[in-house]
Amino acid sequence: MQRPSRFAHIQFLGDKRTQFVYDLDTWTNTEIIDEIVNNEVGICFAPDTLPEARNRGYTLATVGDSRRHRQPHA
Repeated sequence: MQRPSRFAHIQFLGDKRTQFVYDLDTWTNTEIIDEIVNNEVGICFAPDTLPEARNRGYTLATVGDSRRHRQPHA
């Protein structure tokens, strides 16, 4: 999958609404990533690692996972 231009230098993209984190190197569904970018609810982590995303309460997304979309706080 080609990374969105705004998040071109990151591997893990979080969705503030669902608290899911997507690994852009392995994720293949572009619709979800495009929706995150278009709605401006994406977040990146520093350092760009899965343990840092988990430290902030995010869970790695897998195909078929779903959660209710909540209003992002920030």
